[in-house]
Amino acid sequence: MLLSDWRAAGSHPAAMSPKVDSVLEPVLSGLGVPADPDCWILWGDEPSRWSLITPTPAGLVTANVRVSSPQEGPRANGKLVRWSRVQIGDYSVEINAGHRVLSFQVENQVLHGVGDECDILAAFILRLLALMDGRPTPG
Repeated sequence: MLLSDWRAAGSHPAAMSPKVDSVLEPVLSGLGVPADPDCWILWGDEPSRWSLITPTPAGLVTANVRVSSPQEGPRANGKLVRWSRVQIGDYSVEINAGHRVLSFQVENQVLHGVGDECDILAAFILRLLALMDGRPTPG
């Protein structure tokens, strides 16, 4: 899912405001991430803290965002983990009575999808695994 699609979904509009973009974009571009990356957003316990992961040819970029730091405003930091060092866990899909649950672990983060979100997450994971293996990414 593209970052612009996450913004358009609007599940947490204050978490993806222009102020937040002003600190996130330099972090992403500094790590070699294109302007509108294919990414996955991991929401924290509250929408004021969230993480973004995105695959790049060089490796996996992780950015952490804190929407409101006291007296500072938004804060973002990021890192690039080279593909040879990226740690992944199990990739599992469970289907029961028409309900789907997908789970995947990468760099100690658990990505999970439920229902229709499973298709979007599965496509993201397959692109991530292809880049990790040095294969062409699926459509």
